[in-house]
Amino acid sequence: MADEIKSLSDLKSAVGTADASAAVTADNGDTIVLERPSEDAPVYEQKRDEHGRSYATGKRKDAIARVWVKPGKGTITVNGRDLAKYFARPVLQMVIGQPFTVAGVAGQFDVVCTVKGGGLSGQAGAVRHGISKALSLYDPAVRAALKKAGFLTRDSRVVERKKYGKAKARKSFQFSKR
Repeated sequence: MADEIKSLSDLKSAVGTADASAAVTADNGDTIVLERPSEDAPVYEQKRDEHGRSYATGKRKDAIARVWVKPGKGTITVNGRDLAKYFARPVLQMVIGQPFTVAGVAGQFDVVCTVKGGGLSGQAGAVRHGISKALSLYDPAVRAALKKAGFLTRDSRVVERKKYGKAKARKSFQFSKR
């Protein structure tokens, strides 16, 4: 470990012989410590059904989407209709396509999903969440990119409930002096 590492084979042998970590000296003189992943780190496996599909549920606001992802030409079907017919706004179509562009697999997967509850914006967010989870189950290699983009985290923001004596959740009735 005290030897200088000048090639990849030297690095490989240093990491292979070290117990928990190896120190590498960079060209500028800095010392970089390489650590091995711990044995208790989670290992993500592929989960596919007998048809070669991955399934996941996505949620956003009050909307819940059930999503099936399989290799194909890139068609997306929502509640039996084409994506462009169900989500007419281009912004919502862009939101649904984000996981594919981040993972670098645009146009390689067919998506069939059913979505219930909420409005169109919440439903689009739920479909995006479901697609991201299903893609990470289909190919665990894209999980890091999807996680970094924040697509695997459920957005927990929901509408605040109306309170007693208020017009809405926080809005009060107009004050009258007399």
